[in-house]
Amino acid sequence: MVKKNNAIGSWNMMTMIRYSLIIFFLGGLAINGYYRINFQEQATITINLTPTTAITTNATSNLYLRECDQKITHMGSTCDLFSGKWVHDNESRYPLYKEHECHYLEDTFACQTYGRNDTKFLHWKWQPHGCNLPSFDGREIVEKLRGKRLLFVGDSLNRNQWNSMICMLQSSIPGVKKAGKSLNGKLFTFRANDYNISVDFYWAPMLVESNGDSPTDHNRKDRIFRLTAIEKHARHWGDADVLIFNSYHWWRKTTVKLVTDAGSLLDGSNELYEEIDNVHAYQMGLETWSKWASTHIDFSKTKLFFMGATAIHSRATDWRGKNLSTCYGEMDPVMNDGFRENEMGLELISILESSISKLKAKGVNVQLLNVTRLTQYRKDAHTSVNRRIYRPLTDLQKSKPELASDCSHWCLPGVPDTWNELLLASILHEQNSVTLNSATKPQGCDRH
Repeated sequence: MVKKNNAIGSWNMMTMIRYSLIIFFLGGLAINGYYRINFQEQATITINLTPTTAITTNATSNLYLRECDQKITHMGSTCDLFSGKWVHDNESRYPLYKEHECHYLEDTFACQTYGRNDTKFLHWKWQPHGCNLPSFDGREIVEKLRGKRLLFVGDSLNRNQWNSMICMLQSSIPGVKKAGKSLNGKLFTFRANDYNISVDFYWAPMLVESNGDSPTDHNRKDRIFRLTAIEKHARHWGDADVLIFNSYHWWRKTTVKLVTDAGSLLDGSNELYEEIDNVHAYQMGLETWSKWASTHIDFSKTKLFFMGATAIHSRATDWRGKNLSTCYGEMDPVMNDGFRENEMGLELISILESSISKLKAKGVNVQLLNVTRLTQYRKDAHTSVNRRIYRPLTDLQKSKPELASDCSHWCLPGVPDTWNELLLASILHEQNSVTLNSATKPQGCDRH
């Protein structure tokens, strides 16, 4: 009897375990279905990197201010390409081209030609946490861009990126290639006739009409813009297959002047304007651009991108450098994952992210390439004083070269090449839906 009772008890225990496992499994399916349905409502950007690797960003979160609250997939095959670190390239992959081999390189970005002797800055690669950036294959990209027009629109940082792109591609494109300017110097063009490829840049630093619209004569004490006037520029953008916008640095002055009289001239002696804060002005400017994008772009034909803000290393105390110093003389990146540059306009960046999110909520297929963090680490990569100087230096600048340093633009080859690798990955790879992992955060999120 004792053995019989033990057997019955053992059978009852095994039965309970089996039923518990069945209930647990069914409950898991229900929970998974609930979260799958809810997460499908979130806007995501996913780019396939390899058959087993992809990137994801939650487009509804603040890509800079709340980066550590951003849900990033690190399960299995997904990660965030914009969360990572710079590592020295031991595979001789970088630089992607040599300065003297790019016949289209502007003097503004030719740092080695203008006296930069160290070369370490050329050999850093961006390493995302948990995946690899796709290797740049110029021949493959050229084939996929055959018959296409890429158009960069914005300020000189976008021209910096445009110049990088044509330097990356030019050696892989056979046949006749030409570069030039048109539209009174506003349109910079690069064309490969045999492949019918155009890679162009259009100067419009505030996107809307402004007193900075001349590509050669735009140094003004005040920033003045006309709110609703974008068509003067935008009529030259419509035939592009890929549009890459940027607009940030020209809005950083604390006050901006808005022309209120439709008949007045920008910078005219009798102009009527309202002086407003730059945050409000930036929001108004992006609203005008957003309305144009949502009504004028054929998304079955055109891919739309907006570049995030890039760093200005004008205050070395941010990285424990000397007081009143800048990026001048810097030869190494910042290696601290938690580093933040204090000069960045957080309110402006928040407005940009919000504008992109609103467009996506309306069904507009636009991607924000969040290069802000990866540029913040590269205090060593600016043109500084190693560029063509168009105005004679003052005696003070000669004695203190850090005061003459350009800490906004970037040497080529250099950091903009990585922006273009990210851009090309976004253009060329298909998109799929993903599951987000709320438990995983980027490295460095616990350090402030």
